Amino acid sequence: MAHLLLLSNNADTGAQVLPALELLLHEVRCLPANSEALSQLGESEAVILDARTDLVASRTLAQTIHSTANLPLLLVIGEGGLGVLNAGWNVSDFIMPTAAPGELETRLRLILSAQPETVAPKNTSGLTIDELSYTARIDRRILDLTYKEFELLKYLWQFPGRVFTREQLLHEVWGYDYYGGTRTVDVHVRRLRAKLGTDHEQLIGTVRNVGYRFHSEV
Repeated sequence: MAHLLLLSNNADTGAQVLPALELLLHEVRCLPANSEALSQLGESEAVILDARTDLVASRTLAQTIHSTANLPLLLVIGEGGLGVLNAGWNVSDFIMPTAAPGELETRLRLILSAQPETVAPKNTSGLTIDELSYTARIDRRILDLTYKEFELLKYLWQFPGRVFTREQLLHEVWGYDYYGGTRTVDVHVRRLRAKLGTDHEQLIGTVRNVGYRFHSEV
């Protein structure tokens, strides 16, 4: 039997989110889906996040859980939300609300038995990013970054060589509820390059008429 924490703003019991939970022997505690719930983890061994409705808020909370709770995260998501689910959500696995008990039990067993991911600083051309402490260093110098600057730098750094359009970066870093223009990306890239310094500003490359990419070697 596992101790599970279910985060949902649309239900009072786990069975309302995942009916299959009622047929399993796990101990389930249900709390509102917000960051304050992370202070009440207690003996929880895994988190189940109800993302059936508010996808934007769910994505943000999933990323917060990943960076602070260090627990396996199972996302409950409807078929309509599958199109926006990607690696940026940082979930261990996902499941549909209509899943059978056998499938739910298997997915829980797999995420609970998996070795915890070690989030260690990663180095690329002198750049070190620590996702847990939200700090970035270049040649041991700590960069004074705003939250969005850090998130943008981290996102690009995670996919070296891959080109992202400004629209993609807006969606992935600022979220689907952000209505600002793509110039926001340009401004943040310019500030990042200034903070990286002249010796490292080329880590963020411009692809003319397309967008930006991170250079793993400069």
